Amino acid sequence: MLKRVETNEVRLGMFIHKLEGSWFKHPFWKSRFLLEDEDLLQSLRDSAVPAVIIDTARGADVSRARMAAPGMAERHKPIQTSMPRASFGQARRSPVSGNRLPPATAMRAVGTSTAAEFGAARQVAGRAGRVVNKLFLEARLGKTLAASDVEPLIEDIYASIQRNLYAFNGLLRCQQDGGNIYRHSLAVSALMIALARTMRLTPLDTREAGMAGLLMDIGVGQLPPDALPQDGDYSRLPDDLRDGHVVLGHALLKAAGDIPDQVLRACLRHHERLDGSGYPYRLGAEDLDVISRMAAVCDSYDTLVNGLAGGEALDPAQAILALQAMEPALDGEVIRHFIDSVGVYPIGSLVVLRSERVAMVVDEDPTDNAKPTVRVFHSLRQGSAVRQATIVLSQCYGEDEIVGIADPVALGLGDVAALRASLLGAVERGAS
Repeated sequence: MLKRVETNEVRLGMFIHKLEGSWFKHPFWKSRFLLEDEDLLQSLRDSAVPAVIIDTARGADVSRARMAAPGMAERHKPIQTSMPRASFGQARRSPVSGNRLPPATAMRAVGTSTAAEFGAARQVAGRAGRVVNKLFLEARLGKTLAASDVEPLIEDIYASIQRNLYAFNGLLRCQQDGGNIYRHSLAVSALMIALARTMRLTPLDTREAGMAGLLMDIGVGQLPPDALPQDGDYSRLPDDLRDGHVVLGHALLKAAGDIPDQVLRACLRHHERLDGSGYPYRLGAEDLDVISRMAAVCDSYDTLVNGLAGGEALDPAQAILALQAMEPALDGEVIRHFIDSVGVYPIGSLVVLRSERVAMVVDEDPTDNAKPTVRVFHSLRQGSAVRQATIVLSQCYGEDEIVGIADPVALGLGDVAALRASLLGAVERGAS
C-alpha cells in the first residue's frame, strides 16, 4: 500500500517509493529504496524534500517504524564496499558544495559487467543523441531552455554509469559516427558524471556536473552558421567569435531562470585555465571552482580524442598523456581523478603487448587502471590479423602486458573507427 509521509515522519525500515519535489532538491539518485542507514535518513531530513511516498508492503509503516527497536539499524547493516566507510562517512564533505557526502550505500554501483552494459548504454546514447540534437536546434532558433529539458537525459546517463563506470564512455569512444558538437556535449556530460562519481561528489553536485557538460557548448548555436569551422576546431575562430560561444551560451542558460548557479559558472569558465591562459576572461586559479576545473579537463580530453583542436584525433591513451602534459594549466588532482574514472588506457585505446601483438582495450580493472582487459587482433611478427582473443591483463599473471601505444597508420590498420566498432561489437556479443 502506498502512503504519503511528511519527511520529518520518515523512519528507518520504510521503503521509499517516491520522493516529492524537484530532483534538484533531494540528495539521492534512486527514488526507490529501503531506508536502512542513519546517514541516509539524516540526509533526507536535511533536504528540501517536503514528503515521500512509502510502500508499506515492502517496508515499515508509520506506526511500525515509530516502534522500531534501537538496534534496527544494526540488523539492517548495509553491505560494505571496497572503500572504507571512514573515507566518506558523516564527517566527509563535498569539495564542491561543502555538504555532507552520502554514505557508502548511496554511492555503491550495482556492478553490471562492461560487456553487459554496452547494450543498455547504446540505447541510452541513441536517445540522448536525439535529445541533444533537438536542444541545439531549438537554441539556434532562440527557444529558451529549461532544466527540465535535460533532467531525464542526465538521469539516464548517470544510471548507466552507476551500473558500470566505464561502459558508456567506452561505447561513445568506439562508435563510428564522427565527432560533432552534439556528440561532444554528450561525451563531456558522461565524462563529468563519471569523474564526479570517482571524486565522490554528492548526488546533487554530480547531477549539476553532468548538466554542465551537456550544456557548456550550447552557445555554438548562437554563432553565425557560415563562421563555424567544418572540422569543429573552434580555437581557430577569431577571438570575438571564440569567446562568443561561451558568453552567448551563458546568457542563454541564465535566461532560462532555473539552471543552477554552478552549472552556469562551469559553462562560462570551462575554457579558463589555472595559469590565466584561458578565455573569455583569463581567470586564474583563485577564480575557478571545482566543477569548472572538472569541466576544463573533461572538455580537453574529448577535444583531443576527436581532433577538435586541430590535427589528427589522438588515441585515448595518447590523449591521457597529452592531458597530463597540460598541467599546470589544468588541475593536476582533477586529472588524476579523471584517469581513475577512465583508466590509464581508456576503452578504445590501441596498444602493443609484450607478446608483439596489437590489441584494443575493451574493459578496465577498477583495482589497477594500468592493467585493462584487451581484445587481441593483430600480430607484429606476422604483420597481419590473427585470431581474436580477449585477455584480462590483471589476471594473466605476468604472461603479457602493455608495452606501448599502437600507431594504426604505421601498421596499416585501415579504418580505425570501423575497427574499434567491430572489436567492441565482438565483446558485446560475448565472442571468445
